[in-house]
Amino acid sequence: METVAALPSKLVERERAASGTGSLEVTRVGERSVINRAFAASPLRWLMPRNHGHAAWVFSSTFGGGLVDGDAIDVRIDVGRAATALISTQASTKVYRSPHSGVRSNLRASVAEAGCLIFVPDPLVPFASSRSAQRLEFELAPDASLVLVDWFSSGRRSRGERWQFDVVTSVIRVHQEGRLICHDAVTLAAVDGSLAERLGRFDVLATVVLAGPIAAAAGKRLVAASAAASPERRAELVVVAAPIGNGGAHVRVAGMSVEQVGRAIRDALGFVPPFLGDDPWARKW
Repeated sequence: METVAALPSKLVERERAASGTGSLEVTRVGERSVINRAFAASPLRWLMPRNHGHAAWVFSSTFGGGLVDGDAIDVRIDVGRAATALISTQASTKVYRSPHSGVRSNLRASVAEAGCLIFVPDPLVPFASSRSAQRLEFELAPDASLVLVDWFSSGRRSRGERWQFDVVTSVIRVHQEGRLICHDAVTLAAVDGSLAERLGRFDVLATVVLAGPIAAAAGKRLVAASAAASPERRAELVVVAAPIGNGGAHVRVAGMSVEQVGRAIRDALGFVPPFLGDDPWARKW
């Protein structure tokens, strides 16, 4: 099944052959941002709820509630001049047992002058014997802004699958004005040793990236708070921030539950609901 909105017929025909392909184009019309183009091919689909603010909201979902061995997701997002897009997920993304080729997810996004992309999905949940590889690439205009969250849990703890996946990799690259301001790469692989032993008490890892004028004040605040914090022995939540770009921040979070880390992310991104004019996390985490 596919969902297509306002696409030229030739473009539809070209994309129809690639399962897991998605594209979004968000533009500014008057005082609001609107979705000018949306395409998704199974197992990917888009949900586009209304909201009370000025931004265009899009939530991604997958048929079957997760990704299975061999699934590949490739998404392209374009945010136009002075437009704002919030991209999230309907729920956590489950990665089912996938010991062979695994699952792959690639996202490429561009944000034009004075635009803003807020990319805040729910966490990845890798099941036992799963393999997942993700790559997120962003190209920002000089005065564009980005708010990015990338996080994953240890898996189904209640099923005894804590840190039992085979491998999870995630690469984040952010360019602004043609200059690389953030390259973040994480690989956790069982072949390198017991993940449960290496991660200890932590069950959730998160990365937050803030860039551009809309996020600058929050970025500076997080960096200052991290620099002033005293180390705490066996802390249940660890937050470390470093500066990137012009007033931006790269933040790592380690915590003991999705709820705990979710609250920390919401606190760090407290500027987002007022900026949007609506709260995308009102009924989440």
